[in-house]
Amino acid sequence: MSGRRSPVDLPGGVCAVPEIAAAGVAAGLKPSGRLDLAIVDAGRVVAAAAVQTTNQVKAAPVLLTSRHVANGRARAVLLNAGSANVCTGPDGMALAEESTVAVGRELGCEPADVLVCSTGVIGVPIPRGPFLAGIPAAAAARSRDGGSRAAKAIMTTDTFPKEAAVRVEDGTGTCVVGGMAKGAGMLEPTMATMLAVVTTDAPVQGPVLRSCVREVVAHTFGRVSVDACQSTNDAVVVLATGSAARPPSLSAFKDGLTAVCARLAEALVRDGEGARKLVRLRVTGARSEADAVGVARAIARSVLVRTAIAGADPNWGRILAAAGAGPVPFDPARVAVTFGNVTVCRFGVVASFDRGLASRALSGREVTVTVDLGLGPAEATLLTCDLTHDYVTINAEYTT
Repeated sequence: MSGRRSPVDLPGGVCAVPEIAAAGVAAGLKPSGRLDLAIVDAGRVVAAAAVQTTNQVKAAPVLLTSRHVANGRARAVLLNAGSANVCTGPDGMALAEESTVAVGRELGCEPADVLVCSTGVIGVPIPRGPFLAGIPAAAAARSRDGGSRAAKAIMTTDTFPKEAAVRVEDGTGTCVVGGMAKGAGMLEPTMATMLAVVTTDAPVQGPVLRSCVREVVAHTFGRVSVDACQSTNDAVVVLATGSAARPPSLSAFKDGLTAVCARLAEALVRDGEGARKLVRLRVTGARSEADAVGVARAIARSVLVRTAIAGADPNWGRILAAAGAGPVPFDPARVAVTFGNVTVCRFGVVASFDRGLASRALSGREVTVTVDLGLGPAEATLLTCDLTHDYVTINAEYTT
């Protein structure tokens, strides 16, 4: 028997893992004067892996981190809010590189051991002076209880910091996984404008760590959508110290990694810009899991579907229309749609249902929409949210 147990929640976020220190400081990158520069330090060079944006327009920190993490090793991650450092030309790359030199100087490591992440407005250069001056301050402030300040420092339109940590155990041993993330809009990771740093004391490295991270990210951060807009800066960075005295099996570690990433991903959607409802979009009866994801993503990308959910309007026709506009073939005559426990469409036509009950099923803080394709055994769930007037307000005034 494996003796595997469910993950147990821990405090501390990214710093729940022994040896990890973090900090968040106000370097003057945000006009508000709030925390805007964070560092997460493993204390030494450890195993590392990253999943980053697939957007053709990539920020300087994305390109630089990709180079630095290619060897599967890193010591620290530097993150800033206030500017995305994308479409900033050679100067933007030079500043990203200079920042890793500055971090390396403070921590006593090579610049190539430092990964960098930025978030904020596209095309706006990072103020060089405050940014570089903030690095020594962040390095000096790092501590074992600095995770919460680091999580706050990377917020942009987020309304709350996002942290999670768990301990996983099986018959072999125990490890800890902790993390932090930011993101509220321009959010449909494949990847998008989210940043996440995850830490663990599990001794997983090299191709195995990269494979685990990619698989888990695909099933967690890769299955959320706030507005179907992919950004230029996203990154999920994982640092694995390997310091667990008696580590568990690889499958137990993946359970912990999945639990932390799933909780952070859900928090991103709950905090979606202007969102009032978390929507679990469940597609069943698909020929394959990939088909189920494809249909769910097509539905989540529909502004008509998501505005209907905002208004608790049981307009199931919008669901079918959105699914049919996607790339996955299916037979409309087999489809059923359910809002909560109320079936509103059966065999591709209207079912007999109480509109009041259906509307109430769409009225809560959490909504479940199930689409059964009637074609096979596979299913998948994607998290999204409603689309409200507040989303338009936030994004209409984002740079002004």
